[in-house]
Amino acid sequence: MASSSPVLHLFFVLLTLFFAPTSAVHHRRIASHNYRDALTKSILFFEGQRSGKLPPNQRMTWRRNSGLSDGSAMKVDLVGGYYDAGDNIKFGFPMAFTTTMLSWSVIEFGGLMKNELGNAKTAIRWATDYLLKATAQPDTIYVQVGDANTDHACWERPEDMDTQRTVLKIDRNHPGTDVAAETAAALASASLVFRKSDPAYSRVLLKRAIRVFAFADKYRGSYSDGLKSYVCPFYCSYSGYQDELLWGAAWLQKATRSRTYLNYIQANGVTLGADESDNTFSWDNKHAGAKILLSKAFLVQKVQSLHDYKGHADSFICSLVPGAPYSQTQYTPGGLLFKMDNSNLQYVTSTTFLLVTYAKFLTKAHKVVNCGGAIVTPRRLRTIAKKQVDYLLGDNPMKMSYMVGYGSRYPKRIHHRSSSLPSLSAHPAKIDCGSGFTFMHTENPNPNILVGAVVGGPDGHDQYTDERSDYSQTEPATYTNAPLVGTLAYLAHSFGQL
Repeated sequence: MASSSPVLHLFFVLLTLFFAPTSAVHHRRIASHNYRDALTKSILFFEGQRSGKLPPNQRMTWRRNSGLSDGSAMKVDLVGGYYDAGDNIKFGFPMAFTTTMLSWSVIEFGGLMKNELGNAKTAIRWATDYLLKATAQPDTIYVQVGDANTDHACWERPEDMDTQRTVLKIDRNHPGTDVAAETAAALASASLVFRKSDPAYSRVLLKRAIRVFAFADKYRGSYSDGLKSYVCPFYCSYSGYQDELLWGAAWLQKATRSRTYLNYIQANGVTLGADESDNTFSWDNKHAGAKILLSKAFLVQKVQSLHDYKGHADSFICSLVPGAPYSQTQYTPGGLLFKMDNSNLQYVTSTTFLLVTYAKFLTKAHKVVNCGGAIVTPRRLRTIAKKQVDYLLGDNPMKMSYMVGYGSRYPKRIHHRSSSLPSLSAHPAKIDCGSGFTFMHTENPNPNILVGAVVGGPDGHDQYTDERSDYSQTEPATYTNAPLVGTLAYLAHSFGQL
C-alpha cells in the first residue's frame, strides 16, 4: 500500500495538526515558561511580607515574628497584616487593594489553581484577619502602623524594629473615603472567596464590608488631606475617592446581589467617573477595574441596566491594543507596557489581569471588542497578556526574570530590608537602625531570597540596574504580585501545567 510513502505520511501529519485542538498545538509550540512554578512562587512571596506572629507552617523560614505590639499606642490590636514593599510600614490603602486583587484572582481563576488554591486563600486571610481588626470600631479605620519617614531613615529587619509604631486612623471628623471604600472592596471580594469553604467567616467579612462602605460614602473626603505628612508622597490618593466608591459598590453588588448597590451604581456612576478615559489601573486608580468588573454583570449575568459598562470596558481595552485605533499606551522597544519609571511592573501585572479576565467574560458572552472598526477578539487580549508575562519572566532584552527565584537569572540585590540583611538565625544579635546601611550599600547579593517577589522592573528603554539603592527598579510590592497570581493561574492551566 502507498501509506508508506514519505509524502503521504507528511500529508497525514499535516492533516492531524490542522484538525488537532488549537490548545494542544499551542501547548507544544509556545509554552516557553513554567507558569505553574511562577504561580507557586508568586503566592509564596506573601509569606515574606508577613507582619505579626508567624505560624508553624511558615515556609519563608528566614522571616520571624515582628510587630507584636502594633496598635498598643492606641490600645488596639493591630498585629498582623503585610508590609507593603521593602520597608517595615503597614499601609492600609495598598494592603486593601492587594487583598481585593488576590481575591479577584481566586474568584475568576481559583478553580484552575489546584494545589495552590489553599495557599492563595491563606494569603488572603492573612490580610482580611488584619483588616477586620482595623475596622472593628464603627466609623473608624486604622489605616497605617509605623512612621514612614523615620522608618526610611533606618535599614533594619522587621524583627529588630525600634522605630516608633505610630498608629493612624480615619473617622467621622477625619474622613478617608478612598481607603475606606477600598477596604470595603477587599472585605466584600474576600467574602466571595470564603463563601463555600468557610461560610461563617464569609458572613463576617460581608457584614463588615457593608458597614465600612456606608461609612466611606457618608463621611466623604480623601485620607491624604488629613494625613498628608504621614501618607504622602508614599501612598497619596492622587486620583481622588470617586473611583474607590464605584469600585467598592461594584464589589458589594457582586457579593450581595442587592438592588441597593445596583441602584447606587446606576444613580452615581457618571459622577463617580465611570466614563473616565484614564487607562491606568493601580492601588490608587480603580476606574478600569470597576468597568471590567461591572461589564461582567452585563455580559454574563445579563444585568441590562449596566450595559454602558461594556462600552466603558471596551474603551479601556482599545487604549491598550498596539496598533489599534484609539491606542494610547506606550510600549518599550522590547515590548513591555510602560506607564512610568517608578515600579512600572505594577501596572503591567494589573493590566494583564484585566486583559485575561475581560477575555474570559467576552468568551462566555460570545462577544468581541470593536476598536474603531478594528475587531479585537478574546484571543488577542490573551496573546497581549501572555507576551507581557513572558517579558516579565525572561523574554526581554536583558534576558532576565524580574521575579526573584524564577529562572536562571533574576534580581539579586532587591531593595528590601529583611531580604538584604542577615536573618536572625545567621546573625542573632540585633542590627540597629543605622548599622543596617552597611549591608544595604554592599555589592553582595541579598543573603535571603525573597522567592516570588516581582521587582519594579526596567526603564522605558528595557534597561535594568540590579542595585538596592534604585528602589524604583528593584523594590517589590504586594500589589504588584497580587494580580499576577490570577494571570499565572490562567496561563498555567491553558498550557496544561495545572
